[in-house]
Amino acid sequence: MASVEVSLKEMMTEAEGALGAAVVDYTSGMALGTLGGGKDLDMTIAAAGNTDVVRAKVRAMEQLGLKSRIEDILITLGKQYHLIRPVAGRSGNGLFLYLVLDRARSNLAMARHHLKRVEEQLEI
Repeated sequence: MASVEVSLKEMMTEAEGALGAAVVDYTSGMALGTLGGGKDLDMTIAAAGNTDVVRAKVRAMEQLGLKSRIEDILITLGKQYHLIRPVAGRSGNGLFLYLVLDRARSNLAMARHHLKRVEEQLEI
């Protein structure tokens, strides 16, 4: 089992091209922790903003009566990928992992694989 701090470090080091990472509570919009980012990428603001994305998707699934769980949500920008992975299980209820990748330097399939592994090991 890994703490938030350990999970953030794994997200940043294991995913090639990682620019920033966060563990976020989408019920409150608060980041439990962030790593990376910079002057052009404020991870706290980006994490809070993406809580609306997660809430909207959860709400849409409920309205449609879909019983499946969200594995991940991908937002593709010109130079970045924004990958959101809701945390499954009791300890992760209401949390998501958020990873920002440099599109030119990353492998999206491998990043999704790494994020899944981090999710499985996260303990809050």
